[in-house]
Formats: sequence, structure tokens, C-alpha cells
Amino acid sequence: MELVELPTLGRTFSTTRRVRLGDVSPSGRLRLDAVARYLQDIANDDARDAQLPAFMSWVVRRTDLRVSAPCVFLDEATVTTWCSGAGSHWAERRYRITSPAGGLVDAATIWVAIDDATGRPVRLVEEFLGIYGEAMNARRVSARLALPAPPSDASAQSWAARFSDFDALGHVNNAIAWAIVEEVLSTRRELRAGPFEVRTEYGDGILPGANMRLVTSDVTRNNERGVDAWLTVDGKVRLAMAVRIASEASPSEVAVN
Repeated sequence: MELVELPTLGRTFSTTRRVRLGDVSPSGRLRLDAVARYLQDIANDDARDAQLPAFMSWVVRRTDLRVSAPCVFLDEATVTTWCSGAGSHWAERRYRITSPAGGLVDAATIWVAIDDATGRPVRLVEEFLGIYGEAMNARRVSARLALPAPPSDASAQSWAARFSDFDALGHVNNAIAWAIVEEVLSTRRELRAGPFEVRTEYGDGILPGANMRLVTSDVTRNNERGVDAWLTVDGKVRLAMAVRIASEASPSEVAVN
């Protein structure tokens, strides 16, 4: 997990969010699905504020997230975002959430640019590079998915989508993946008790009526402790997730500018 530091040059965008009752777990911790909504909302707000070309929409491909210390109920959280790298048809958006009480959450998401008219990926345009190029400092990133397929001995259970899981695009919203991670973490206190890291990778969209299964496998190997999870539709992986206890050292962070 490579999380670049806040740039000293180039565009950044910040907002504040009060952590409300609907955002937290029973213990008062800011839930990961709420974090994902914060990230999704500030990405949209930044794109509108920057006046990106109207034809460009964005679909999330991959998210890395590290919870060093959670925000809690009624915290006034500051959410900051910037562009930390790009490829031909995608860009990496970095986020940092902090609170006066010591909350610290870092994330990096790969968003693929989509043409609204065709629904197909489009190359990043000069207007985009003109707005965000200085902050990303020519850093190149990959959109490749790397999480493995479920092992044959993994546990599986049915998973039902709710009407509220679907967004204006007609498929399950990406933030719902983090509700699944929360469900997995609910039975693994040792994972959510301290700093932890999560990667989610997104395949094809999930439509209403899909026959979904939640597959999980505990991981205890090579000094790793955590759990892998997959959401499948008719046996094909649509979401893949990996949760790990973070080492005491911070993740690899690369200073830019």
C-alpha cells in the first residue's frame, strides 16, 4: 500500500463533516461505509469545483484505506483530497481524514474516466491534467487488480441487496462494499481494535436481482493477520476485499514536490 503525502504544490480540496449518528458503529467509531461516502462526496465536490469537463464521469476501480486512529461520534472531521497519480484512462485520488481528537484515516482510490455517452473508458484530457497535474508531479499509477480468487475451502453465505444499496446509476454503490467489510469486522474484534488496512477491488457492477454470495477466508501467514472476502454473483467475483492488521510502522508513503 503506497500512500503519497500531501503535496506542497498543486491543487488540494478540503471540506468538513460532522460525524453523525448514522455514520457510527455501536461503539461510536466512524464506520467504513460512512468513510467511503465521505470520500465519494468530496471527490464529486472537488470535480465540480474544479469544473472538470461535463462528459467525464468516474467509476471506482480500487481503494486502499488505512485507519490509523478512527474518528468518533460528533467529531468535526476535516476531509482533504488531491490527485496523486494517473494512467492513460484513470487517476489516483488521495484522501486524508483528520479530527481534533486524533482521528487519522488515509485512502487512495483509482477512478476510471468514463464517457457518459458511450459508457466506455476515455483518455484523460488536457483540462484534467492542467488542473491536477502539478499535484501529482508526473507520478504514474496502475489500475491493475491484484487480489486473489477465493480458495476452495473458504466459507460462503448468501448476501441480499437492499433497495437502498442501489444508486442513480442502477447498480450497487461502491460504498456498500464497505458495509460488507464492516459486517466481516463485526466478528473480528482483533482486526478493528488497532490500526488496520483494507483494499477493495471492484469488478463489474451488481444489478438488482443478482444472486450474491459472501465468501470469507481468514488469513494467518507470513506474519499477516486478517481476512479476505469476496462478493460473488453466480460464482463470479464482483468485489474482492482484503483486511489486515497494520504493522506498527506507517505504510510506504512517498513525498511529492
